[in-house]
Order: sequence, then C-alpha cells, then structure tokens
Amino acid sequence: MQQPPGIQGPPPGCPAHGNVPLYGPEFGSDPDAHYEQLRRLGPSAPVDIAPGVEVELVTSYDAALYILQNPASFVRDSRRWRALNEGRVPADSPALPMMGYRPNALFSDGAAHARLRQAVTDSLAGVNELQLVRQTQQSADYLISRFSSDRLGQAELMAEYAQPLPLLVFSDLFGCPPEIGDRVIVGISGIFDGTAGADQVLGEALGELIALKRRRPGDDLTTRLMEHSAQLTDEEVLHQLVTLLSGGTAPLSATIGSAGALILGEDWQAGLPVEDAVTQVLWNYAPIANYAAHYPTHDVELGARTVRANDPVLISFAAANTDPRLAEHREQLSAKAHLAFGAGPHACPAKDPAFVIAVTAVESLLNRLPDVEVRVPFKDLNWVPAPWSRSLVTLPVRFTPRNVMPSQAPVPQPAAGAGHRVPNPAPHAAAAAAPKGRPGLFSRFLAWTRGE
Repeated sequence: MQQPPGIQGPPPGCPAHGNVPLYGPEFGSDPDAHYEQLRRLGPSAPVDIAPGVEVELVTSYDAALYILQNPASFVRDSRRWRALNEGRVPADSPALPMMGYRPNALFSDGAAHARLRQAVTDSLAGVNELQLVRQTQQSADYLISRFSSDRLGQAELMAEYAQPLPLLVFSDLFGCPPEIGDRVIVGISGIFDGTAGADQVLGEALGELIALKRRRPGDDLTTRLMEHSAQLTDEEVLHQLVTLLSGGTAPLSATIGSAGALILGEDWQAGLPVEDAVTQVLWNYAPIANYAAHYPTHDVELGARTVRANDPVLISFAAANTDPRLAEHREQLSAKAHLAFGAGPHACPAKDPAFVIAVTAVESLLNRLPDVEVRVPFKDLNWVPAPWSRSLVTLPVRFTPRNVMPSQAPVPQPAAGAGHRVPNPAPHAAAAAAPKGRPGLFSRFLAWTRGE
C-alpha cells in the first residue's frame, strides 16, 4: 500500500477526548480494551506513552504498513523529537531509554542506515541454522537441568527459562569468553530491570569483547561485524551489538513464554506444531507491542487527524495485528503477514533466527519435560504492565522430576577460506583467565556443557 489510509476519525460533534494512558496496571491488565477504544478515534490517536510524554499511536494495520514502508515521509532519527528538543519531556522519563537517539541502525535513516544495516544483515547471514538450533538446545537443556530435579516438580518458566535462554544464546553467538559473557548478561539484564550502572557494565564488557576480537578474531557475530566491508568503528560495532541484545533478547523471552503458555493451555488443539503456537503469538500477542517511533518530515494526515512534523508517531504492532478490519482477510494473508517483526527498510533483520530460537526453545522444553503442564489457566496469567512489550509476568508449571544431562557439543569447524581466523578461545583457557569468585550464568553454562 502506498496511499495514505482514509479511515475517518470520531464523528463531528464528538466531545473532546483526553489522552489514553498506555502504561500502568489498568493498561497492562487489558490492553486490547484500550486499543479498541483508540480505534474508535481513527487509524491513529494521541496517547500518553509515559507520564507527560504524548505520542501519536497507530492502531490500524493499513496505516502502520503505510508508515513503515514510507521512509521519505517518516524517519527514525529521534533527534527530531520536537517535545524533547523543547524541554517538554521529563528528564527521568521511562520513555527516554526506549525512544532516545542512539548511533545504530534502528535510529538512522538513508545512507547511514543502509550502511549499518547491511553490516548487521550480512553478519547475521553467517549464522549457521543447524548450529543455532544446537546452541539453543544446549542452553535449554542447561536451564531445564537447574530445576528439572526439583522434588516438588515445579518451576516458574519466565524467570528460570524464557528470560535467561536468549541471553545464553546471544553470548554464544557473540563469541564471548566466560567472564565477559557473564558481564554482558548482568549488564543487559540490569538495563531491563532498571539497575543503576547497568549500561556501564554492558558497555565495558562489550568494549573488552571487541578488543579481544581485534587480537583474536573468531567465527562469531562480533568478528563478522568488525571485518565487514562497511568498516564499522569499534564504537559502531558496540552499538550494533547492544541493539541486537536489546532488540532480540527481551522480545524472544516474551515469545518463548507466551508460546509455551499457549501450547500448554487448555484451549490448544493437540497435534498442532510448535511453529503454529509461535506464529499465533506473533499475531495475537506481539512481543514488541508499541514501539518504532517515526518522525514525519512534514505535516501529515492520518484519517481525520493532522500530525505535525517531528512529533513522534509510534506503531502499535499489537493493535495493528489484531485490527478487526484485517480479520475478514486473514485467511488470504500469509502466516508471515503480521507486523511483529516490523516491515519496510527497518524490519527486523534477525526475524528468521529469532523464529528458529523461539521454536527450538519451546520444543526443547516439551521434549525434556514431556508431562509439563501450566498451573494457572492461560486466561488467568498476568502480563507485564508496560506499553513497550507484551510479556507474561510469570509462567508457573508442574512436571515429573527428572535429571537432564548435557549432550556432547559438536566441534565447530573453521570457515572455508578463513585461514586467519581461529575458533573462540577454549573454554578452559578463558575460564582460567577470569577473576576469582562465584562464576556467572554464562560461565556455569559452559562448565555444565563440559560435564563439570
């Protein structure tokens, strides 16, 4: 679609509406009711994404697709943000870490965006799918082993499985030695939890990783970014790694948890593959619910509303995917027509690896704990009351206790023609160089894979 949507807003004479707050327990408990209310105002409506922070939220699938595919009129560089530049955004607003400018592909446009994105997509293309499945299975087995022998046969899968699993996989993909991987996980987890100083921990750990790869390149995502023909600076490499972590791990955790809850729920049709559960989550419980701020380069018309240049327009992927106007055409649409991964030039570059990780994670859980079942009906599970994501707070399960042991990992082979490269440092040698003290999650995972 290349024409602006013509959906009309509220009828003439309709009383003025106050902004709908898209945060807090009321929103978190029933976001769909909020989206339904907003749809009555047209394809978009003004909302408060955080206290004192107004944005235009797009709830129409057609309007969302139009904006995502129209980079000439809607750009991503948040340095244009009018209210921020005029000092009208609170300095401590939780919206700033999500919407503030960073020098990465997500917040870039034009040639700068094309250069950074090409480096990311080419580097991700070097990820071997079979090896990715193997890495995910190993991470899953380790996490399951930590609670599977519990004598009560109970666990909470969000904190114990869905949230840490992508962190282990990404640390492995980045080629982290144990101690650096530990700090990467602490740093990115702290950022999501709002822990003071977490961004510094993450930045220092990734800086050390990049310096290590300068001395000792490996067959990993970090090295491929550094050696790409786009010639990224070390700072640019660091920011792309942060983007991959922040944009990949939390949504993956949400997808794994929601898909697991769905397939273990009372309404799931037995025999349907895990891929169907993950696809249904991407349609109906979009892990990135409201995000992707765009800034009009000129005043634009969205239905009956005029959005001024440089005022932020957020895409509600959750509302767009469940747009009632789309329901009548769903059977004709591809299963991949959802907007959970975005669309247009800024669509998620890692959507295929993300889907593989999510499916493998849920399959591993079902294979290792074949009688696992949820302890709370799906409809009674609680969701995180945040505007940005759609993620379960907890996922309590029960199962028959059992021991899960590590399987032998395949020995990675050097890439053809990459004679100057070497495999990642041997875990034993890297662990010996780590500081003393209780090892972190990644160190314990690597030790477990070695049977220690």
